[in-house]
Amino acid sequence: MNVIRRGVRSIHTEVDSPRLTRFALQPPKFVEVEFENGSLYKLSAEYLRIYSPAVDSKIRSICGEKVISGRRHVGIMSAEPIGNYGVRLLFDDLHKTGIFTWDYFYHLGSNKFTLMRNYIRTLKKHGLGRDPPRRR
Repeated sequence: MNVIRRGVRSIHTEVDSPRLTRFALQPPKFVEVEFENGSLYKLSAEYLRIYSPAVDSKIRSICGEKVISGRRHVGIMSAEPIGNYGVRLLFDDLHKTGIFTWDYFYHLGSNKFTLMRNYIRTLKKHGLGRDPPRRR
């Protein structure tokens, strides 16, 4: 039982983030989140769409890797508050996300450079791009 308690405590400590002090939706292109430690993150619609916590994120699996491509110009249509811990975003590709918690926004903001770089590398590796495919 002590092992489980220690495990839960360590998980909680690892995801413990500063308290959110401001959330601002700037439709259609970005969300701004600010935390009590002074961290301010401007997160683009594309970035939020590709890292959507929803189960059905319209993900394409290539060689076991989950890849969402062609979302450079996606926009955010609305944000629906969920309790006092997060929001659900609706994108203009009609994808309704899972719940973006404040902790998840902090994770995305504090790891933005690395996550976006890895995303672009994955797209290039599979011959995909951030722009939507051209219609014929």
